Amino acid sequence: MLSDAMEDYLKAIYRVQSEDGSPVSTSAIAEEVGKTAPTVTSMVQKLADRGLLEREKYKGVELTPEGETVALEVLRHHRLLEAYLAERLDYSWVDVHEEADALEHHISEEFEQRVAEALGDPKVDPHGDPIPGADLRPLESDETAPLTDYDTGDRVVVSRVRDRDEAELTYLDEAGIRPGTELAVVDVAPFGMVTVRVDGGEQSLPESVARTIRVRPAEQEADA
Repeated sequence: MLSDAMEDYLKAIYRVQSEDGSPVSTSAIAEEVGKTAPTVTSMVQKLADRGLLEREKYKGVELTPEGETVALEVLRHHRLLEAYLAERLDYSWVDVHEEADALEHHISEEFEQRVAEALGDPKVDPHGDPIPGADLRPLESDETAPLTDYDTGDRVVVSRVRDRDEAELTYLDEAGIRPGTELAVVDVAPFGMVTVRVDGGEQSLPESVARTIRVRPAEQEADA
């Protein structure tokens, strides 16, 4: 049996590995889980001892196939719960992450299956993150990029947004920026603001927020 904390670390490493590739550094894990480097180092050793990840000295860690399967199962539970809370219990997308975090380690496989069936086997959660399938195969790259990779005049469609910052989600919700929303990049300021046009109005986003919004070209969306 793995502890909740162990599963949280595996989930976090999978997220970072999916975005940035592997190996994943201790500092990147620490930032993702909100823990100190010594705490992360201790947990990484425990997970390595259980055969759930491999360590490469001075470089970082990479999940083993077994560790990846555990991470995908926890992610599936988490994202299905977020979808259920939002669609069936009328939770705001701002609040579902914390609730799902509390429940994801404690649901049975039968409960997971019933939730998936009740929702029609959804492919994404309320924030646009892909939900792993019941077979727990690794998620394919979604070919998105951060909003900050685009320039003035570009048109993009929001694919997903970071789900762990309530203030950010509240701000984006009020600005009308959600998965599926089309944006036009109006200005990229040298001092770190990205201004976009959405629904006829303009919104200026701090670079730190714009970097967490994953988008794809609007033309690609139209051709899909």
